[in-house]
Amino acid sequence: MHLAILMTNTDESDFAQRHPKDGAKFTDLIRMARPDWRTSVFAVKDGTFPQNLFEFDGAMITGSPASARSGAAWVAELLEMIRAAHARRFPLFGACFGHQAIALALGGSLDKNPDGWVHGLTRNRLLHSPDWAAALPDEVRLYGSHCECVCSLPPGSVPLAESNGVNAGFTLGRHILTTQHHPEMTHDFIIALSEEMREDLGPSVFARALDSLAERSDQQVFAETLARFFEQAAPPATAASSL
Repeated sequence: MHLAILMTNTDESDFAQRHPKDGAKFTDLIRMARPDWRTSVFAVKDGTFPQNLFEFDGAMITGSPASARSGAAWVAELLEMIRAAHARRFPLFGACFGHQAIALALGGSLDKNPDGWVHGLTRNRLLHSPDWAAALPDEVRLYGSHCECVCSLPPGSVPLAESNGVNAGFTLGRHILTTQHHPEMTHDFIIALSEEMREDLGPSVFARALDSLAERSDQQVFAETLARFFEQAAPPATAASSL
C-alpha cells in the first residue's frame, strides 16, 4: 500500500531541526504495523501538493502549530482537497491539525480549548469501536498538544473518542478516521517538546504534562488500528495486495 503524507507542520525552529520531520514520524508509525508499506511526503504547508492524490491508496494529514481557521492559501487548498477526497470516498486519516482540518472542511466547527492548553499523555474514552478498531482499549492513551478543538462534528460523523468532554476523534463512513492527538510522537519526543514549550504552557500545565509522562502511549496498538483502517477503506484490489 502506498500512502501520501500531507505535511502541515510549519515549525522550522532550531528545535524542529534537531528532530525527525513529521513525514518520517508518520512513516515510522505506519511501518510499526506494516513494514513494507510505502509513503510519499508532500510539504503542503509550503504549497507542495500531490499532482493527483487519487494515485495513492490513502493519505495522512499531520499536525501543525498553524490553525485550520487561519485562512492561509495553503490551508484553503488543503480544505478543498479534503472535500474532493471525501466526495470520492478516498481514505483519509487526520491527526491534531489534520483532525481539525477534516472537521472544518466537511462542515464541522472549531474553537479554543475550553480549559486552555492540553499537553502530555491524554486519556481518551472510546465511544465507538468499528470492526477494524477492535484492538483499541476502552481508554486509549495518546500524546497530545493542542489549544484548539473540534466543537461540532461534520454531518454524518460518528464520535470515536472523547477526553475531558472534548471530541478526541471521529469517523465518517468507512473512509475517514481522525484523532485530536499525536500517535506519531515517541516518548522521548514529547518529553523534549514539553521542555521546549515550557514557557508557552505555563507552570501548572507543564507540571501536569510531566506527571502524565510517567506512563507511555498506546502507540503500537494505534499503529495497528490505523493500518487496519486503511486496509478496510481501500479498494478491494489494493486491500488484497497489502495482505
